Amino acid sequence: MLKTPLGRFRAVALAEGLSFVALLFVAMPLKYAADMPLAVRYTGMTHGLLFVLYLLALMEAAIALRWSFGRVAMAFGASLVPFGNFLLDAKLRKDTQ
Repeated sequence: MLKTPLGRFRAVALAEGLSFVALLFVAMPLKYAADMPLAVRYTGMTHGLLFVLYLLALMEAAIALRWSFGRVAMAFGASLVPFGNFLLDAKLRKDTQ
């Protein structure tokens, strides 16, 4: 999976999507309901790093696969919506088969 630009992008997208979901649905409730602000600090830092890697992997895949501006914009938008990366991955898997 990590041998191609698309494979690397999909792997990073999965990790970034999981970190975003963990940040929103685990760390944030822990911060406000259980007074555990460190959960957001560490999950947020991890998510931030993965988001930067996501953008780099998106750029690599877009250049290597000659994606249109619309497809790049859709992939970027998917990273901003909870569970968006998982829907994008399903579409990319379907398109490559």
